[in-house]
Amino acid sequence: MVPRRRRSPEDVAAASTFEGERRVLLAAPRGYCAGVDRAVVAVEKALERYGPPVYVRKEIVHNRHVVDTLTEKGVIFVEEADEVPEEALLVFSAHGVSPQVKQTAADRNLQTIDATCPLVTKVHREAVRFAKDDREILLIGHDGHEEVEGTYGEAPEATTVVNNPEEARTVEVQNPDQLVWLSQTTLSVDETMEIVQILRERFPNLQDPPSDDICYATSNRQAAIKKISPESDLVIVVGSANSSNSVRLKEVALEHGAARAERVDFANQIDEAWFEDARTIGVTSGASVPEVLVDEVLRLLADYGYGEAAEVVTAEEDIVFSLPKEIRKALQDAGHEDTGRGGRTR
Repeated sequence: MVPRRRRSPEDVAAASTFEGERRVLLAAPRGYCAGVDRAVVAVEKALERYGPPVYVRKEIVHNRHVVDTLTEKGVIFVEEADEVPEEALLVFSAHGVSPQVKQTAADRNLQTIDATCPLVTKVHREAVRFAKDDREILLIGHDGHEEVEGTYGEAPEATTVVNNPEEARTVEVQNPDQLVWLSQTTLSVDETMEIVQILRERFPNLQDPPSDDICYATSNRQAAIKKISPESDLVIVVGSANSSNSVRLKEVALEHGAARAERVDFANQIDEAWFEDARTIGVTSGASVPEVLVDEVLRLLADYGYGEAAEVVTAEEDIVFSLPKEIRKALQDAGHEDTGRGGRTR
């Protein structure tokens, strides 16, 4: 954890380059999306139903606070399914897994709960369908990210990963007339469209997916940060370094007018020296970040003279996914009545 540089509000005020009112613009939507909420609740319900330990492959979502909190409750996070004792309970993370991972779990007689976000599952199904139709797939995403590994694993013989615009300019395909693109759900909307444009210039018959692969939450959070960035001397993005959508939010803020943008996991990583030139601070959080972490940032800002946050709303979200079928059945068997809802409100 990065240590706080503890400077008093009086010291910061004395070093400030401006006088007068300080304000906070709070982006909305922000924080938990429906897929993240569903995955975290699924693990919590599994702990309630079966007791610890509950094993989770990779991080259930990319957030340090969530992972640390679940670890304290008895969750054991592993890198691969073959690390889990035979016949134990394993949860697949929200990012999804490849068929090979599911087969490894089956070979070890593991009881599994698939907490893959339904929007990621949609991309998996598209990959399978396009491969069966003899389409060549260009998967826009980041090599090494769990979501990309899972999607690629559905049709490895038909799929090529395109990481960035530079690769889009050089990627080679076998049949440019049987080509389709898919994407990781948590990418920058603007960069994805830039890559698609480059690919389309090279391959005019490139086919679009049947619906947008960038998830609604990623799009909405990027739209919200674009709205407040031009007015912000500093944007604080709450989110973890391995959270693709959180990292993208920082980049989008800088690209759309923020004088400065910083990403932190927790409020105690904020350097109060950042406030010296920041009359207006924008605040947002990635799609895997619980609201309690944003509240801690707002309390810190209040301590340094920033007034009540003005929420800037660019979209309303009311999407809720059902819990994974495996946990719904387990809860029903145990006599629980409310088993359908896949998340909680903020």
